[in-house]
Amino acid sequence: MLGRALRRCKEAVRRTAGVGIAPFSLALVLVLGAAAAAAQDGWFLTLREARVLDVPALLSAPPDKLSATPILLPDDWLALPGGAGAGAGPQVRWYRIEFDAPKLPVDTPMAVFIPRVCSSFELYLDGELLHRAGELTEPLTRNCYHAQLVTLPAKLLQPSGNRIDLQVVGYALPRVAGRQRAGGLSTLVVGPWNELAAAQQRQLFWNVTLTQIVAAVLLLIGAVLGALAWVRRVPHLGWFAALCIGWAALTVRIWWREIPLSNGTLELASAIGFVPLAACAILFLWRYCGVRHKLLDRLLLLQTLALPMLLGWVGADRLFPTAVIVYALLALEVFASTGFFLAHAWKARRQEFWLLATVLGLMMLAVGIELGVQDRLLNLPSLHLVHLVMPALFCVMAYKLVESFGRALTAAENARHLLEQRVREVSAEIERNFAQLAESRVEQVAEKERKRIAADLHDDLGAKLLTIVHTSGDDRISTLAREALEEMRLSVRGIAGKPVQLADAMADWRAETITRLGETGIEIEWNSPDLVEPRTLAARSYVQTTRILREATSNLIKHSGASRAVVTCRIGEDFQLVIRDNGRGIPTELDGKLDRGHGMASMKQRAKSMHGQCLVESGPGYGTVIRLTLPL
Repeated sequence: MLGRALRRCKEAVRRTAGVGIAPFSLALVLVLGAAAAAAQDGWFLTLREARVLDVPALLSAPPDKLSATPILLPDDWLALPGGAGAGAGPQVRWYRIEFDAPKLPVDTPMAVFIPRVCSSFELYLDGELLHRAGELTEPLTRNCYHAQLVTLPAKLLQPSGNRIDLQVVGYALPRVAGRQRAGGLSTLVVGPWNELAAAQQRQLFWNVTLTQIVAAVLLLIGAVLGALAWVRRVPHLGWFAALCIGWAALTVRIWWREIPLSNGTLELASAIGFVPLAACAILFLWRYCGVRHKLLDRLLLLQTLALPMLLGWVGADRLFPTAVIVYALLALEVFASTGFFLAHAWKARRQEFWLLATVLGLMMLAVGIELGVQDRLLNLPSLHLVHLVMPALFCVMAYKLVESFGRALTAAENARHLLEQRVREVSAEIERNFAQLAESRVEQVAEKERKRIAADLHDDLGAKLLTIVHTSGDDRISTLAREALEEMRLSVRGIAGKPVQLADAMADWRAETITRLGETGIEIEWNSPDLVEPRTLAARSYVQTTRILREATSNLIKHSGASRAVVTCRIGEDFQLVIRDNGRGIPTELDGKLDRGHGMASMKQRAKSMHGQCLVESGPGYGTVIRLTLPL
């Protein structure tokens, strides 16, 4: 019993939905089959035969006589009444269906379920008007996508010989832009109201409610992607945003039944809407591949202007065949652009190639099935594949676009940070180079000035001091002049800035120190290493070290009371000079105040000016040790 009920429902759906779209036929089978599974055999009656009559105008009551030969439902209005050009208004057709009431439990409300009736209609039961679906005059209420359910009053139903009359008002196929909106009537199902109401709600959800939800989502996606494209100047995101918004706009005709436009205007607008929509799809694919060809862009713009003019020129009576040709042309262009896009993506080894290929392939399959429906190669389905699949694939594509954009944005931000860091490094390097150049320039000028001053001292002051040494009859004046001359020569040597060989410097220091200490009777031991390789000492360091050594020697002679001194030179990374005596050391009253006497302050200051240090170690009765350390 249950099997026979399911077979009847499947047969009804097969004739309505078409064998070409099995998944969606199965969906309707589940919708109606769920109701049949809960009922006993004989609760549902599928009405497949009707007698028809075309009338020139609306009638207020069912006509007395209809054609004697019945037709099979579903009935599609494939031709204009009376031939081409026979009136510009809507077509009116009466259907009469006779049936025996199914056997239902007592007090079970009954209804008749109409999966598709296009566009407005009136339903009579045994001559009594039971239901009117929308306006029957222009502009018509468009119920093509809305399944209908009409309650059958129990008092009007007879066990046998019941008659349903339907006055259907719509437009024949040549006057619409899509086969789904052509006038017609599907099979009717009579049965329990509860089960049929659930089936109606399911079909309305898949055909209408879900379409509204998807349209809202596409509008949101289009707005977000459009904003990103505008802010970030990303062309392919802008074209995809326009594609989403355009598709959402075209779905208005599905769920808005009371559009205040005439049939000719609405259908022409529907057909024209696909022209810019296809252009957006093509430009999106091109821009995503980085293709920008002026000639192709101009041809596409010319087509976008020419095809709407063609559709408007052919007239209302030939709109559908012309629209089918336009759809096929646009689909061919989109298919070619998709193939180019996939070839480019494969060559570029894009990570998302397989996902994009799957999404675009499903889109092309949905478009191909829709073209097959429009060309009458496939039966008209109850659930339209393209209305559900395309928006879902748009959402998947939008997700991938946003993800790719996010990755590109992150990479760009990282690159920008790296570039900023590199710019900072280069700027710092330029500033350092400029400072070095400036310092070098200043040093050159200073060096030039030092040489000039040294030359002036040597030529002028030196000559005069030398004259005093040789002409003065006073030994004291001659000695002072000789000392001033030596000091001047030392200063000139420091000013001139010529480096001194460290071996020569140590020899000069040794000779001078031994001479001075020997004249006072102080024994001296001089220890200096033999240099394996030549080492130099800056002229300024040589002068300052000489003066420190002289000051230390003077202190040793004048204040230490020492009889013996040891001078040790050590050479490594630094140069170290150690002067040790066996004198009485620094007096106790000067402990902690060494810088105030014996020239200690000047010695330390000179060492500090050379980035070195001068340390003094002393104690009463233990002698004095002076350690001078200078960087080489």
